[in-house]
Amino acid sequence: MITGLWLPIVTPFKDGAVDFKSYERLIEHYLALGIDGLFPLGTTGESPTLDEAESDELVERTVATVAGRVPVFVGVGSNATAKVEKALRRLERHAFDGIVSVCPYYNRPSQDGLVAHFRAIAAATDRDVLIYNIPYRTAVNLANDSLLELAEVKNIVGVKDSSGSIAQSLELLARKPADFSVLTGEDALYFTMMANGAEGGILAASHVMTERFIEVGRRFAKDDVAGARAAWAPLAPLVPLLFAEANPMPIKHLLWRQGLIASPECRLPLTRISDGLARRLDSFFAERRAA
Repeated sequence: MITGLWLPIVTPFKDGAVDFKSYERLIEHYLALGIDGLFPLGTTGESPTLDEAESDELVERTVATVAGRVPVFVGVGSNATAKVEKALRRLERHAFDGIVSVCPYYNRPSQDGLVAHFRAIAAATDRDVLIYNIPYRTAVNLANDSLLELAEVKNIVGVKDSSGSIAQSLELLARKPADFSVLTGEDALYFTMMANGAEGGILAASHVMTERFIEVGRRFAKDDVAGARAAWAPLAPLVPLLFAEANPMPIKHLLWRQGLIASPECRLPLTRISDGLARRLDSFFAERRAA
């Protein structure tokens, strides 16, 4: 079972290049805090802007730095099935545990096309596959019926659920097999989804106030709903701030302000957050320190 709090880690850049020193420092920082899994090469990691050599080195460095302390699932997705299969062959020499593969974007396949796509990906690897359903980015929604059909495939082990529909998400939790993991990708719904039986979350927001996100999961594991609610309370106003402008720009600003990365730099077409949002974020954390 894929459970707990997983970090879709950012990719730090400095002067246009991947900042591997900051990247490895981030991994050590979040492992020390107690995250349950690591997800490099997601969209929070700006994977569309990385070339193959950079992606390969990030995977290699992730596996070497983690050194088996938590599972590593690598983002491997495309809107062309053959490209995913090719990427899997290219990366197979690295000892990561599984992949996170997004629904094909832009070309808007039918449900039978989505099912065939993920069946082909699962057949192309002996590693675990976590499907990523995020219709508001891909323009296609993997219906629960299709997802539950795919859950019957041995190495399709779960979903990062960012369906954008609380009704769809709750129905999925009610219908899913016991050995199929639902991890929410909707940061603002982490408490709600955990309260309704989700196995965990893959949350960009957990780059910040990580201990609080971990505590929410620990409280639910003890059936302490009141304690989970108390742990969640200071996170509720944070999450909208982190997504007020394009992810991961606000997160990188805060990581830079904490000295965890050398620069808040993103790659075009992403830039930096506005001065106004920077002031709001800095003020939010200044108030926390003063409290």
